[in-house]
Formats: sequence, structure tokens, C-alpha cells
Amino acid sequence: MIVDSYVHPLCYNAIYNEREFSFYKRNFGMGLMGPMDYDEIFAEMDCGNIDKNFLMPLDVTTTCGGWFATNEQCAKIVSDYPDRFINFASVDPHRDDAVVVLEHAFSQLRARGAHFHPAKQRFHAADACMDPIYDLCEQLDKPIYFDAGLSWEPSAPMEPNHPLSIELALMQHPRIKFCLAHFAWPWVREMVALMIKYPNAYTDTSVLYLDSPEESMQRLFQVDMGPLWFQRSFMNQVLFASNTPRFRAFKIKRGIERLGLPDDALEAILGGNALRFIGEEA
Repeated sequence: MIVDSYVHPLCYNAIYNEREFSFYKRNFGMGLMGPMDYDEIFAEMDCGNIDKNFLMPLDVTTTCGGWFATNEQCAKIVSDYPDRFINFASVDPHRDDAVVVLEHAFSQLRARGAHFHPAKQRFHAADACMDPIYDLCEQLDKPIYFDAGLSWEPSAPMEPNHPLSIELALMQHPRIKFCLAHFAWPWVREMVALMIKYPNAYTDTSVLYLDSPEESMQRLFQVDMGPLWFQRSFMNQVLFASNTPRFRAFKIKRGIERLGLPDDALEAILGGNALRFIGEEA
């Protein structure tokens, strides 16, 4: 199974409306994008032979006054097409009811993990507001997905997204699996160091590409890292992801496939690692 583990459903017609898109454009930094019906979404997924998308909502109520897709919206998409989507949940950690919101998403909306964005939500991973959230995720065996590295969004300073700003959470909660998105680019080697040191540290391939996706993946896997680092040291800790709608999944997947990775490494990165991250067998 091939899984795109990081997708923003902001352009999905099922949740798209002009008022919300204006909010996305102002606070998320989206350009000219129109709504996509399911037939278009599935055609694009099928173009890359992608079986499932992980849908990432984001609660920015205290920083922006809204959501970039709600937990309920993502759950409804999964309810309509359970064979194509898996929903995560989000909550603004500054909310007084943060644990209640997240527990509801896990128990009633069947969210498979939690998604946070330190830069946009304006917190650090080791802040006290996260402690009850970590306790809940550890109790329920739910993984956590953090945005990491460069953040495109307006009013989102990158320092809280630095991978070393997330290290204490990795160290203090070894039973929780953490995925730091975007290979924490441009801090790729810091991300590599975390994966070597912490077996509960994961990352994904949704890296900003300034050249073609093929050139970007080539640089990531053979220049920013040594050419055999991935296979030898953390083959089970990297997930395939696109960061759609900013980037197209089939293009990034094509770049990965042209790396010449062995079959077991390719199988792990394109789907096996994502399924294990949420507690399913590959």
C-alpha cells in the first residue's frame, strides 16, 4: 500500500467555501486554488498509484481565530471514503479544553493521531501546555505529527519548528511516536541526528523543492545525507509525504522512485512506515 502521510484537505470541495478559503488565503498563505471534487482528487491519487492520504487538520483558534480544516470535517471525509483517507486530529494547545477536544476526536471521530504546528500555533514542544496532551497520547497509544523546519505560513517564526526545539519531547516521551514533517528542512542533518538518537523520531519527504522534485530528492538522499545513510541507519523512520496542496504527491513519489533504492527500502518509505506509525501492519 502507498500512503501519502501529510495532506491538507483545504481545497477539497466537501469542506471548501469562499469564506473559509479567504481565511486560508490570509492565514495559511495559499495562492489561487479552486475546489477539487472527489473524482479529481482520486484521479490525482491514482496517477501516482497512491492508495490513501493522511488528512491533517489544524486548530489555530487562539492565534488566528479559526481552523485549517476541522477535526469533524476530516472525519466526515473519512466516513465518506474510508478506503482512501485516514484522519488525524488537531487542537490548539493553548485552549483550556484542549484535552477534551483531542479525546473526543480520538474516541468519537476515530482520529489515528494528533497534528500540531509549533510555529503557527505559537508554542514550543516542551511547553507545559503540551504535558496533558502527551499524557493522553501516551495513554491511548496515539502518534503525534509536528510541522517542522521551514514554515510557509504568515506570522509563523521558524524557531519553534527547529528539530532541536522538539528534542525534549522526544526524550521525555519515548513511548510516543513523533513525526517531524518536511525532513525539518533546511535542518536535515539535525533531523538525521534525532532519528539516530531517538527510535521514536520519524520524518517525511514533503521537502520544499526549489528545483525539480527529482533533483530535490536526489539532493536530500545523496547530498544532504550520505548516499547510504537512509538504508543503513533509519530506513524504518521516513514516511512518504507531499504536503498537498502546496506540492503534488505523484511528482515527489516519482522523485523517490528514481533514487534507485532497494525494493525493501522503497516499500518501507512509500507506505510501510506510515502504516506502522499509526499502529497498523504494513
